[in-house]
Amino acid sequence: MEAGPLISVIILNWNGIRHLGPCLDALSAQTYSPVEAIVVDNGSTDGSLEWVRTHSPGVRLIENGKNLGFGGGMNIGILAARGRFVMVLNNDTRLDPGCVEALKESIEKDENYGACASKILLEEEGDRIDAAGIAICPDGLSIGRGRLEKSGLYDREMEVFFASGCACLYRREMLEDIGLFDEDFFAYAEDTDMGWRARLAGWRCIYSPKAVVFHLHSASSGPYSHLKAYLVERNRIWVAIKNFPVPLLIFGQCFALWRYLWQGYGAFTGKGAAGRFTTEFSKMDLAKILVKVYLSIWKSFPQLLRKRKIIQNRKRIPNREVYRLFKEFGISARDIALRE
Repeated sequence: MEAGPLISVIILNWNGIRHLGPCLDALSAQTYSPVEAIVVDNGSTDGSLEWVRTHSPGVRLIENGKNLGFGGGMNIGILAARGRFVMVLNNDTRLDPGCVEALKESIEKDENYGACASKILLEEEGDRIDAAGIAICPDGLSIGRGRLEKSGLYDREMEVFFASGCACLYRREMLEDIGLFDEDFFAYAEDTDMGWRARLAGWRCIYSPKAVVFHLHSASSGPYSHLKAYLVERNRIWVAIKNFPVPLLIFGQCFALWRYLWQGYGAFTGKGAAGRFTTEFSKMDLAKILVKVYLSIWKSFPQLLRKRKIIQNRKRIPNREVYRLFKEFGISARDIALRE
């Protein structure tokens, strides 16, 4: 069989030695060839570097020496990659043998597909969705499409808003057009931000249900933490300021207030992420995080406006198309607040 175009797979690692074996073994068992495997290490201190050199000598290893976050680490890998297509992959994932091949087949169906989303399942449960693409909110927040639902409900190939950065394939032409991840995010919502930049520039995303990935959700940062809560909330506001039309920015604040009410309900009833957070931390901790978030937004506002100007100047779709995206790929405040 004639070999297809080179696909580069970039695995970001930070103290994930316990995950690297299953992840790299699954990658080496892919039905598609040729695949360039790149491990980008963000300053691990758990022996990850030595493990890769010893057990996977054929893997390209890039040592950053410090933790550059998701965007910073992945960008270094993307710039080093030689493939026509680039797959970004969390280290706590395990690919089904036909995953890369399925992603390639789907993304090549239309030259306007700049990304392909995989069917990401929760490793612990097997038949539950972690993400089948991403769903979006008017306040900039996003969540894995189909999160915690039965996997059989997501067996149809179709267009989605964009792909989860946990495991997805990008067309190099799209990355050259819109730019790489925003490294200032550090962690969380970089994929949502890239999705908005791609959509505003006219690119689309296809979901491939045959591209199955098993994921240990939040294995690196922990499911609930002060840092994660802060970054998720701060970064969703960054997404909105950078990418949304002004009327939507105003409406988005109303949506956020409505979501806060639902999250408050979740905090007091033990439902959703807010409910789980307050089982480990106090409700006052949650309030302090929100204050910290809005102080950070105030300090970063001039920089966000400069980024917004660049993105809006590259915009190729009208505002009515932006609003249509929410109608087609959006999720309600109640649903996102009460899901874990």
